[in-house]
Amino acid sequence: MKRLWPKSLGAQLAMVLALALGVAQAVNFVLLLQATKRQTYVQTATLAVARLAEAVQRTRTGQTTPEMLRGSIASTVSPIRPEMELLPDVESYARETLSQVSVPVGEIRAAEVPAREFQVQVDDKGRLLRKAAVLERRIIVASAEIGPKRWITTAAPLPPLHLGVFVGLIFQTFVLYGFVLLAALYIGGRLAQPLAELRLAAERFDRRATPAPIEERGPADIQLLIAAFNAMRTRIVAMLDEKDRMLGAIGHDLRTPLASLRVRTELVEDEGERARMAVTIDDMNKTLDDILSLARLGRPSEPEQRVDLPALAESVAEEFEDLGADVSVEETDRLTVPMRPNLIKRALRNLIENALKYGERARVRVYHEDGCALVEVDDDGPGIPEEDIDRMFEAFTRLEASRSRDTGGSGLGLALARAIVEAHGGSLTLANREAGGLRAVMKLPL
Repeated sequence: MKRLWPKSLGAQLAMVLALALGVAQAVNFVLLLQATKRQTYVQTATLAVARLAEAVQRTRTGQTTPEMLRGSIASTVSPIRPEMELLPDVESYARETLSQVSVPVGEIRAAEVPAREFQVQVDDKGRLLRKAAVLERRIIVASAEIGPKRWITTAAPLPPLHLGVFVGLIFQTFVLYGFVLLAALYIGGRLAQPLAELRLAAERFDRRATPAPIEERGPADIQLLIAAFNAMRTRIVAMLDEKDRMLGAIGHDLRTPLASLRVRTELVEDEGERARMAVTIDDMNKTLDDILSLARLGRPSEPEQRVDLPALAESVAEEFEDLGADVSVEETDRLTVPMRPNLIKRALRNLIENALKYGERARVRVYHEDGCALVEVDDDGPGIPEEDIDRMFEAFTRLEASRSRDTGGSGLGLALARAIVEAHGGSLTLANREAGGLRAVMKLPL
């Protein structure tokens, strides 16, 4: 049922109206059918009683020629038996009609029976039903006692339900569906259009550009929703700008004392202590640089350009090879990708650095698939438990249970790499390899 239910607002509105209209038409059909049946029943009963009154009156006045009695029969007993479907209301109506024309009668009986079944019960001296087609219908039979062992019986066939009732109702339904559903689709589309614009604005929200306010149109509730969204987006942009300014000020204020500390370490006489202090200060500088880079990704100053991704991966690998690291890049054809090269270099550098720290070697492969460029970085480390993989992308998170404590790091490398890739419209995932180790896959749109 959920699969058949439409997704859009206009289609749902049309579907609800269609269902409501269908129920209304079904009720209308039942009521119309009952009214039609009741009308034909009353007309047929009236005809049967009128024939009975005429036949009784002519019989009592002696006008009993075969031509005059055609459509009625005379018998010594009533052909209507108790087990038949008796009609008390028709009996009352017949008695009332006969009393109005001052025709005294005794007992009156009326019943509704199949014509063919009733025809068997009468003799061949008179035929109430002369057409063979009538024998397939049901009839209303009325019988009146006009004297001892003297009964007059008449009948009228119930007409078949006219197909015009169904045809008219079906035509009416199609006309209603045509006008109502077209109007519903039009109104639903008008209602859904500002909501669609609101959804697109939310999906395309980018703090790197000043967003234009959405036009407030549609019903009052939707206008208020759009106005609230415009105000919220303005507040978000203002808060992000304030955050950037605050982090820039913090970074500037922290770099000065760190530089001063770095100078002061040169005055320490103990060479080992001086080296440890210098490493600590360098780690603090690197962590600060990562934090500021992560915070400033929303508004990069570097312009986007098309760069050969395999060549960029080679250049990053050469940096590590110059330091004696075990890094290899699989050869591949030229593959240009729109990017900010310095940011992508930093993301790839973080991935290779993680592979070297935790897996001793890094193997890089660049290829394209399904309209995207992919960069795989494999290591031979212990991998990551499946339930902790997503957590590894959180800032300041390190999985000490499976990664060495001697490797250092602030836990910002993967968070920064993912933020850079997602800022390019791509994705970064981690997965354990069947042969052992971890595989990081960076996907970028071509």
